[in-house]
Amino acid sequence: MRQKFFTLLLISAIGFASCRKDKIEQTIKQYDESQMQNYIKVHGLTGMQKDTIGGDTSGIYYKIIMPGNIVPPATTLVPLDYPDNVSFVFQLSSFDGRYITLDTIQNHIDDYLGHLTNDALPSGLQLAIKKLVKYKGASARILIPSHLAYGVNGYGSGSSSVTNTKIAGNQCLDYYVHLISDYTTYDDQVIHNNWNLTGYTKMQSDALPGNYYYYKVLTPGTTGAAPITETTTMTVNYTGSLLNGTIFDGSNNGANTIEQPISQIALSGLKEALEKFATTGTKISVILPSKLAYGTTSAGTIPINSVLRFSYVIISTVP
Repeated sequence: MRQKFFTLLLISAIGFASCRKDKIEQTIKQYDESQMQNYIKVHGLTGMQKDTIGGDTSGIYYKIIMPGNIVPPATTLVPLDYPDNVSFVFQLSSFDGRYITLDTIQNHIDDYLGHLTNDALPSGLQLAIKKLVKYKGASARILIPSHLAYGVNGYGSGSSSVTNTKIAGNQCLDYYVHLISDYTTYDDQVIHNNWNLTGYTKMQSDALPGNYYYYKVLTPGTTGAAPITETTTMTVNYTGSLLNGTIFDGSNNGANTIEQPISQIALSGLKEALEKFATTGTKISVILPSKLAYGTTSAGTIPINSVLRFSYVIISTVP
C-alpha cells in the first residue's frame, strides 16, 4: 500500500512538472526588454544603443545627443565618478504616457553623482550618467528598464490612473538629460531661448564679474528724482517669476504696494539694477541668471539654479 502511495506521488509530480513546461513566464528583464523594443518601434526612435559596457547589459538603451566638453582646469575630457558633483536638467515620461514632466525650468538636480538615488531618482539614471553619458556638458536620451526604475511599486502617492500623479508599477522610463558644465553659459542660453530680449540691455555684474543680468526700463523715472542708494526705502509694486511664468513672490502679484528697504534685497543682481537704473516712477524688468539669484540653494517654490525675472514699479522713495 505504501509503495502504491509513493508511486502516485511520483506520477503527480511528473504531471505538475509537465504542466509548468507548457507555461514559461518571462523574467522582469525579459519583460522590460520587450517593452523597450516595442517602445522604440512605436515611437520611431533611431540611433538608440543598448548598454553592453563590461560585456553584459543593464537593459538600458541610450542615445548621446551632444558629447561632453572640457571643464577647466582640465585639458581633456574627464569622466564623472560617483564622488563628483553633477548638475543637470531633465525631462521624463513613463512608457504608458501617464506621467510626463517636460519643464526643464523646474526639473533641476544638483548633487553628488553617487547620491542621485537619495533625490528620489531611479538607480538606472544614476548608472546611465556614470557609465554612458559620462561627461559634463553632454546630453542624452535614456530609456530606463523598470527593474532599474521604480519596480513593482512605482513612484508617487497618487493614483497611476490619473495623469502625472504617480508612475505606475513596472513602468520603463524615457529620460532626456543635459549635464551642465558652466551655468554662466547655460543660463544665458536659457534666457535667450525663453524670453524676448528686445529692448533689454546686458549688463556685467559689479558684485560677480563675468556674470551678466538683463534689464529693460519700461517707464523712465521722474526727472530729477533722487537716486536709489543703500539707505533708500522704496514703496513698490513688484512680481518675481520663473521664466516659465510661475510667480513665486510679489506684492500680491503686483496689485498692492509695499515698503521695501533696498538694503533688504538679498539678490545682488536685482539690487544693483535698481540702484543703477531706477528712481521714483520707474517701471523696470530685470532678468537674473542663477549665480546672481539663489544659485544652488532652493528658496520656497524656486528650484535650485533658477533664472529669475523681476518686474518693479517704483511708486516713491525715501532716502
